[in-house]
Amino acid sequence: MSQLPQVEIVVPVRNEERDLAPSIRRLAAYLRASFPFRAQVTIADNGSTDSTWAIAQGLTRELGEDIVCAVHLDQPGRGRALHTIWSSSDADVLVYMDVDLSTDLNALLPLVAPLISGHSDVAIGTRLARGSRVTRGPKREVISRCYNLLLHGALGVGFSDAQCGFKAIRSEQARQLLPLVEDKGWFFDTELLVLAERAGLRIHEVPVDWVDDPDSRVDIVATALADLRGIARVGYGLARGQVKVPMLQAGSKPDGPPSGNTQKSSLAWQLPRFLAIGVASTLAYSVLYLVLRTFLPALDANLLSLLATAIGNTAANRRLTFGIRGRANAAAHQLRGLIAFATGLALTTGALMALHAAAPHAGKTAELIVLVAANLFATMSRFVLYRGWVFSARQDDHQAERLRSNPARMTTPGGTA
Repeated sequence: MSQLPQVEIVVPVRNEERDLAPSIRRLAAYLRASFPFRAQVTIADNGSTDSTWAIAQGLTRELGEDIVCAVHLDQPGRGRALHTIWSSSDADVLVYMDVDLSTDLNALLPLVAPLISGHSDVAIGTRLARGSRVTRGPKREVISRCYNLLLHGALGVGFSDAQCGFKAIRSEQARQLLPLVEDKGWFFDTELLVLAERAGLRIHEVPVDWVDDPDSRVDIVATALADLRGIARVGYGLARGQVKVPMLQAGSKPDGPPSGNTQKSSLAWQLPRFLAIGVASTLAYSVLYLVLRTFLPALDANLLSLLATAIGNTAANRRLTFGIRGRANAAAHQLRGLIAFATGLALTTGALMALHAAAPHAGKTAELIVLVAANLFATMSRFVLYRGWVFSARQDDHQAERLRSNPARMTTPGGTA
């Protein structure tokens, strides 16, 4: 009987009849010629309606089940496919990669070697680190960087690239985290990474050479909106104390109180910093709006631009204006900050609708002038909310006391309060 694989590489596919065969043949040839560990490729067909499943079965016969096997799931969902295969795997290291093999396969060994040696628990390919070589269009570049900026600001994560389809995790760690992951779609691996970092696991990053597939059928806007909902769900759970992650790394400790939590309460200290951050946020908003406006309607571009800059603005003010560091209460601060920024969304949306009602053919420049003016008008009201509520130590103490007095509110991420 053949030995169990050390590494199982899962390739989720749905209606990929064009790319499947050449990609799997290329991957199998690489594993046989250049990969030093016992490895098996699992094609996870999730809900295909074309000939993908038949092709997958043919590849197992052609290449041999010792190197390629196939599993069929009736329901679609990349996260569902990964969760199903990884949960039942006997391999030491579990890998996921996209079927288009956008990531150069030479990065596979640097991805899995630290996990097999025990140096790290999770490994991800990153397109945003020094040393990465990335070829893709400006639209995908902007959306990817904005998404990771939102993730850093909203959840305080430390890893650089959540979306690269090239990740690995030790199976013993996956078995403990997978039951806590709620998403079954594209947000699955981001949620897993957030939980892994909260659990104290060491995440190893590998700069990759990555070439975008110009014929990708992924709906970028729909996926981005689903990811935003995922960030909001996880952030809300963390802020409300509903997400409880076990500490899996020996010697790891939960977040303590923020370092340097002696907030600078002087108005003379806070106001100049708040205004400087506000100017920077307005410039970032303007650039982002003009980029997104090239392929999105005005209201959608405004919403996404405002959301991205809102999270960045809250994170910057938290640290630079009010002197709060560390991850403790970070999600709660972001939640309150987004509520404060809702005033900005209401004002800018109202101003944009008023402009279009008065001048139906107004151009992008006129839109931007009106939106910037509305943003500036909302700035001072946000400062009052930041100072008296968002970053209030009294609010943080109240929330901590409420959670201590009602521990039943704390459940696993998949639960409800």
